[in-house]
Amino acid sequence: MSEATERPAPDADAWADACAEDLAAEKARRREQYGTPPGSAAEELRKLFEAVTDKLSGLFEGPAGLSGMAAQGAVQQLISQAKSAVEPVIERNPEVFDHLAAAGGELLAAYRSAVEGHERRWTSDDDRKRDEGPGPTEHIDLDD
Repeated sequence: MSEATERPAPDADAWADACAEDLAAEKARRREQYGTPPGSAAEELRKLFEAVTDKLSGLFEGPAGLSGMAAQGAVQQLISQAKSAVEPVIERNPEVFDHLAAAGGELLAAYRSAVEGHERRWTSDDDRKRDEGPGPTEHIDLDD
């Protein structure tokens, strides 16, 4: 065979490479459109803890804040103690927070279902008629 008619050796990973490129492009498009997706529950808890810490620190600093070196020192000590207690738990058990988040979602779904069932029952025509009792034109004989 001549070099012009020879086919290149097929790339065994061509399909996997194309899929990976498509997936990366889709992730980039979604990140651009929707922003960075939320992380795991442990990461989100860490972010929340940092935001609360920053807010507490801001309350006790500056001219508008509650001034006083003793107050600032106490807040900083409280923050560092809380961080030292929370960080190891998050590091050792990140999956626990994912399970807790999933359980919270399931509890919320169960609550919604119960409330919707009650609302449906309260607003149905059959129950309204039953709850209204006898109308003003009905005669009830109490002598029997």
